Amino acid sequence: MPDSSQSTTGATTLASAGAQGRADAPGLPMTSGGRVSSRLMWGLAAGHGVKHFCQNAWLILMPEVRAAFALSDVAVGGIFAAQQIASGVTNVPAGILTDMFRRRVALMLTLSMLSVATGYFLIAVSQSYWMIVLAGAVMATGASWWHSPAIASLATRYPEKRGLAVAMHLTGAQAGDTISPVVTGLLLGGLSFWAIEWSGLSWRVVAFIVVVPAAVTSVTVMALMGKGAVAEKRISLRQYVRTSARLARNGRVLGMTGVHALRGAAHSSFVVFLVIYMNDVLGYSKQAQGAHIALLTVAGIASTPFMGRLSDRIGRRPVIVTAMSIGTALMFTFLWADEGAGLAVALGLLGIVLFAVMPIIAAAAMDATEKGSEGTSTALLFAGGSAIGAVAPLIAGAINQSAGFHGVVWFAVGLSASGALLAFVVPAVKRQAAATH
Repeated sequence: MPDSSQSTTGATTLASAGAQGRADAPGLPMTSGGRVSSRLMWGLAAGHGVKHFCQNAWLILMPEVRAAFALSDVAVGGIFAAQQIASGVTNVPAGILTDMFRRRVALMLTLSMLSVATGYFLIAVSQSYWMIVLAGAVMATGASWWHSPAIASLATRYPEKRGLAVAMHLTGAQAGDTISPVVTGLLLGGLSFWAIEWSGLSWRVVAFIVVVPAAVTSVTVMALMGKGAVAEKRISLRQYVRTSARLARNGRVLGMTGVHALRGAAHSSFVVFLVIYMNDVLGYSKQAQGAHIALLTVAGIASTPFMGRLSDRIGRRPVIVTAMSIGTALMFTFLWADEGAGLAVALGLLGIVLFAVMPIIAAAAMDATEKGSEGTSTALLFAGGSAIGAVAPLIAGAINQSAGFHGVVWFAVGLSASGALLAFVVPAVKRQAAATH
């Protein structure tokens, strides 16, 4: 753990840099009043929404893939573990390249969406379990490439409302996560309405369809953002190494990395086997499965920007600890609210905080990060999450096979509670430093 003066210096450096943000960002769109335009915030949120639309479709496709290849729960957990490993490994170079080549942000985001499209193409043509594992890893690699350039750009461009900016980015993701399972469930399960009778499509055809929005978004990002649209002055290799070395000793950033990892592990373990549970035990249709997964994110569309702005005003830690604690308590209710209306209500309530806390964790890490290493800090945040996330689905799969979905709930509750406790003990950035953002 670094001493408090060292961490405060890093936060103060970023704060003073943030106060000069408009002068350091010649490529940033400005309003007629000389204020930073919100177009970048909205554009990145929209792209993030498409990325998550593609990612969340995979959850609804998974029971079909599981049946097609006769996979065990541990094998399903292995697919998601491979995705987490690929994501973690990719996050490191993504962070380095973001910090050293800020003028190439548009290219990185374009490559991100192209990789997601490629992953879905491979899923559609896969003929073996290991090809599915590879396809999932390619998709996860592309998804992980988005975070560092996008979040680092938002953190540096909107220093005075960083919590809101990162929260809006996740709100786009939640919109995608909400629409995706409903649409995917409809495509798989078909439609029966009045005189309309449609039996739906195979999972391979749906995977081909998902290629389209990913590919279109990759082209759109490059066309609209272009070279230098979110550019900053390039830092030297020596400057990068120096700031990254300090980042590796930054207890606040490392602490938030742990919180992010535990939150993500609880979420992924719970959601993956919730879909399996609804499919195998409750016998829900594809449409019903999609609607229930959408409940996990629809409430967060409103709560996420509210919580982000609240964290800008009162501080990150109170919001993070409260949201993580509420999420833990709500997750516990699935031990008895495990079907029917109770399940739907519990999912809707959990959706208020489950995703909404993630951008606050990221903003807390950015608060303690020196200017010039925001991309690496973001990469560290997501790479740490991948390290724990790579193990959690395997453990959850083994628990689901032996103890059923309730065992998975207990596992997720333990992870979430640990994250809340860690968030409580990690030192917060001093308010006088954060107040200038």
